Amino acid sequence: MTATITEQRQPYTYTRRTLHEPDWTRLPGWRHVTRDQWESAQWQRAHCIKNIRQLQHVLGPLADDTLYDDLTADQTGRATMSMLLPPQMLNTMDTTDLRTDPIRRYMLPLASERLPDHPHTTRDSLHEHDMWVADGLTHRYPTKVLAELVPTCPQYCGHCTRMDLVGNDTPTVTKLKLALKPADRHDTHINYLRTHPAVRDVVVSGGDVANVPWRQLETYLMRLLDLDSVRDIRLATKALAGLPQHWLQPHIVEGLERVARTAARRGVNLALHTHINHTHSLTPLVARATQTILDIGVRDVRNQGVLLHGVNDTPEDLLDLCFALHGEAGILPYYFYLCDMIPGAEHWRLPVHHAQTLQHDIMGYLPGYATPRIVCDVPYAGKRWVHMAVDYDRDLGITQWTKNYRTTLTGDTIDTRHRYYDPIHTLPQKGRDHWAAAC
Repeated sequence: MTATITEQRQPYTYTRRTLHEPDWTRLPGWRHVTRDQWESAQWQRAHCIKNIRQLQHVLGPLADDTLYDDLTADQTGRATMSMLLPPQMLNTMDTTDLRTDPIRRYMLPLASERLPDHPHTTRDSLHEHDMWVADGLTHRYPTKVLAELVPTCPQYCGHCTRMDLVGNDTPTVTKLKLALKPADRHDTHINYLRTHPAVRDVVVSGGDVANVPWRQLETYLMRLLDLDSVRDIRLATKALAGLPQHWLQPHIVEGLERVARTAARRGVNLALHTHINHTHSLTPLVARATQTILDIGVRDVRNQGVLLHGVNDTPEDLLDLCFALHGEAGILPYYFYLCDMIPGAEHWRLPVHHAQTLQHDIMGYLPGYATPRIVCDVPYAGKRWVHMAVDYDRDLGITQWTKNYRTTLTGDTIDTRHRYYDPIHTLPQKGRDHWAAAC
């Protein structure tokens, strides 16, 4: 008798896994923390880990001296982002093996993991600052803008694409600064959008909108909703996973509901975009915050992850994450990006052919609408599906890409080919020799 398709051995086997909130009292420094404290956004923010000493206080003997020394060496010598880790994020790490834990890999980078930068690495690899049309307003696509309202986040990820602007200075990076006061910055954004009605889509980000005082953010969003030309608003926040307590605060819930109702009356699509890279980040608190956001009328909650070596670079990693996002937390898998070519990120980056294989291998398991697109954010060309490269030299690790629009940059053309570069350590010997000679 022929076996049914579910009985046949498949490359990936789906198993439903319910979400789990790890017991924070297992950590020595939080042994006496109550549930009420844990679920308080104020407590979470007040107890963020900002330095090695605070990390040692929380973890105690769960991490050894060699790990602390490795972290210290990175913070003083290579880090592009200062340490900022909410308790919620630290609690999702496997403290029995921190060195291999996927969340630790990108939230607490080690000096021993870093690789030399690619020679084409740049601080603002996507040239967002070059396309500022107002303080913190990037007009990169014909019908879309990115509004950076604040240069801070509730957490600092090592692979942050805006490492040139976001966060505190580090020993290796002096950050750019937003020039205007928030009210003046917001005025310049609204004035630009009022005079550019072709822009219909506004991504409100930073940093992270969770770090914008709610009254400021609500006022800004209501002003956007007063513009007939704006039809899509997307709120960008990593805090949905890193600090879900923020999105469960009554004044935030009530304020977001006012915005959502106004958006619905005016026919504007309001969505929240988050950034989750591994299933460990998904807990019942994250699911509760997501459901609350959907219940009050926000149209969608979508995930934009980043492909990172040692975190989510296998089909099993991605499918486990996508099934957990979609099936357990109510978050739509949307994009996975190749890691941008910023300083300090070489050990996380994957070659384009690896991403192409991942896209192939995850097809057919998830519902089509919940199957994420894997994209490369190509300098000057923008987001391109990984199979859209028009030329690929696998030996040298050079892909070439075209685009179908012009940016606000002077002299920008459509017919130019734009390049993205694979990590040198992933190339065959011919490619490694080429770049060694070039450097």
